[in-house]
Amino acid sequence: MSATVSAYLWDYRGRVIVDCALYREGSRIEGHGDPGELRKRATEEGDFVWVGMHEPSEDEIADVARTFDLHPLAVEDAVTAHQRPKLERYGHTLFLVLKTLWYVDEQDAVETGEIALFIGHDFVVSVRHGLGNELHSARTDLEAGHQALTHGPGGVVYAVMDRVVDEYVAVVEELIIDVDEIETSVFSDQRTNDSARIYVLKREIAEVRRAVLPLRDPLNRFVAGSVDGVREEAAPFFRDVADHLARVAETVDSLDALLSTAFDAHLAQISVQQNDDMRKISAGAALIVVPTLIAGIYGMNFEHMPELGWTYGYPFAILLMASAAGGLWVLFKRSGWL
Repeated sequence: MSATVSAYLWDYRGRVIVDCALYREGSRIEGHGDPGELRKRATEEGDFVWVGMHEPSEDEIADVARTFDLHPLAVEDAVTAHQRPKLERYGHTLFLVLKTLWYVDEQDAVETGEIALFIGHDFVVSVRHGLGNELHSARTDLEAGHQALTHGPGGVVYAVMDRVVDEYVAVVEELIIDVDEIETSVFSDQRTNDSARIYVLKREIAEVRRAVLPLRDPLNRFVAGSVDGVREEAAPFFRDVADHLARVAETVDSLDALLSTAFDAHLAQISVQQNDDMRKISAGAALIVVPTLIAGIYGMNFEHMPELGWTYGYPFAILLMASAAGGLWVLFKRSGWL
């Protein structure tokens, strides 16, 4: 192994090779060694090596790629980390890409990462990008369970996909809370400005959809047992993951529809509020216009106006203006304009 890779070995915080171990009959036999040396010790039926890497550069993944004869195009995709979920075959190696998701509550934001898996008959190389979905705990749980590990590299694929989809479920649960808050706000009696948050949530749901929907096809292939290199006996494990993924996809679609409905309702609420405002403005204007009209009439300087010489003309004009304004106020109040 080159000095570049060796310098990054075994330290989880910010290092490239997070863990590397040899597995035999569902148990971890050896770990924390050179991937090439561990692969040489995988001599029995069902033995395999799992190498976990975090954000390697092309130079840092080069030795691992040579050790396991990884296709350069797949290695380039794994390093670049801007791929959609997919399952491809390069010779005798499967290449699986998963999008990872995690939720930032303070920003109502869904952040994304990526996991690329190289799967051979005696090895799995996982390349992770982003802060979400660390695989150390998935490896620990898998080693504690033993059963899935007896299916070889397919067991690792199941464990990783199960962890990723579980994170999808957690993200969707947070989005459900946000959508419920939006609905409560839109239909509240208070005036709110929810359009910006609705747009943000629809954008985050679109991000979730880009991670979830393309994954269904690769997962269905694992469920059907039609992927060479993954044992058919592992299909029941993938069926459980596929069920969770299907529920996430259905929930995402329903949340998107609810947000569209909430946005339409929000616009309708704004229209109703504007109509209420216009009625109140019109009523207020009428309360001013009618007394002004009366004052304007009596302000005309015609010589022959009967009320001008009347002793009670001024009190009569004031009373008339007050009565007209009062009558209009009662009328508007009863009709809900005020």
